[in-house]
Amino acid sequence: MPPKTAAPAAPDAYKKLGAAKLLKIHELMVRARLLEERLIKMSKGGDGFFWIGGPGEEAFNVPLGMQIKKGHGVNFDFLHLHYRSAAITLAMGAKPIDALRQMRSVATDPYSKGRNFVNHYAIPEYNVVPVSPTIETQYSTSIGTGIAQARAKTDAVTIVNGGDAGTAEGDFHSCLVWANRPVLPLPILIIVVNNGWGISTAGRTQHGEKNISDWAKPFPDMPGKTINGNDIIESWAALEEAFSYVRKNRKPYLLEARTSRLYGHSSSSGANRIPEPDCIELLEKGMTERGLAKAADFKKTWDAEAAALDAAHKQVKVEPFPETASVWEDVFADGLPSSYPTKGGS
Repeated sequence: MPPKTAAPAAPDAYKKLGAAKLLKIHELMVRARLLEERLIKMSKGGDGFFWIGGPGEEAFNVPLGMQIKKGHGVNFDFLHLHYRSAAITLAMGAKPIDALRQMRSVATDPYSKGRNFVNHYAIPEYNVVPVSPTIETQYSTSIGTGIAQARAKTDAVTIVNGGDAGTAEGDFHSCLVWANRPVLPLPILIIVVNNGWGISTAGRTQHGEKNISDWAKPFPDMPGKTINGNDIIESWAALEEAFSYVRKNRKPYLLEARTSRLYGHSSSSGANRIPEPDCIELLEKGMTERGLAKAADFKKTWDAEAAALDAAHKQVKVEPFPETASVWEDVFADGLPSSYPTKGGS
């Protein structure tokens, strides 16, 4: 696997994207990074039970979230995400405080009412399908919304993402097969964010293919591409290309983004900082070298986002935990069956 560093951008690539947009991207990347770092502190300090997330993936995930056709229903993009997708939802407009609520398992958690662990989103108004803790089953569920959108007269698409190790699961390959059936090709942007590790197993010891995007080769009509996901310019352009293809042709596209993994897999592995390339530092360096921003601009953003997160954490600390009786809420569409206990049972 090539080193996970940012390739030199074309001389005008940063300026083409523009200072205003790059500063907005930077703001969202900082928000996502500080959120993940706060969640790690909460897990280590007994203010939550477990952390798992994706710090280091912001240069790819923020542009992805910004390019979503956001809304509710079949005429808007559907997202089948996994638990390293906080930066995507934040770029779409999700609030950091709601992730803090899920980490602390308070009743005000809008994603699961304090009943799931952190970074498991469910946002109906954004077509974000509930994140499942099971590995890569989102690739199977994405087939359903892909079929619905293939039948509808819309340019909306389904987006599904997962990690590199999970591509060994049958769900990933089922998605490739279903998306490429000649009778009904599916408008799915199939994404693999490759940080080089499957928990504690190095990807280089497991993958026989050179690139995960090579899995597109058996399907002649499906493009496959591998990019440097630490490079904001390359990520933005690759996502624009992929979205344009799927929206216009109503066919799938396989995109692999190689990124860093800055805090390991989860709190179970310690969640300590790892010396890999930092995509935020790379963006700041690229902008300052081109005269698009100054160090003071970046510091202002870091300080403002940190202060907002401090205030959100203070608020969450005084919010109530869910009542025991609420454990049965939203479990059954037609209400609780009579065979289930309503008080004090298990």
